[in-house]
Amino acid sequence: MITGSIKRGIKQGIDTTLLLAKVVIPVYMLVTVLSHTPVMAMIAEIFKPLMALFNLPGEAAIVLVLGNCLNFFAALGAMSAINLTAPQITTIALMLSFSHALFMETAVVKMLGVNEIGMTITRLAMSFLVGIIAGNIGGVLQWLK
Repeated sequence: MITGSIKRGIKQGIDTTLLLAKVVIPVYMLVTVLSHTPVMAMIAEIFKPLMALFNLPGEAAIVLVLGNCLNFFAALGAMSAINLTAPQITTIALMLSFSHALFMETAVVKMLGVNEIGMTITRLAMSFLVGIIAGNIGGVLQWLK
């Protein structure tokens, strides 16, 4: 009985790892390739003013877009390809905890009869608010070092 549980656990662990790798590895590769082209610099420059509100570099916009549109795992793949500090990673994680997978979760919320537009606006507003607070706290902590 125990060996059967162990075998199932190992199989499920491998299956989960492969499932996550199918998302994380391609996103990591795409962001890494983009970082060696002018495209990443253009994206970073365009989003630099907005990301500054959260004390994040412009490149972090890609992480937030992937996390908001797809899921946490796509964001993790992108995040690992960008040089971020611990406070910046924390800020992104907190923001995405409120507003991850917006398309999929909005569809679920709609099926439950909740106002999907109101819920999406609330989630994004909370994400922005938490991002500003966490980004500023992280900025102060970095400054104190």
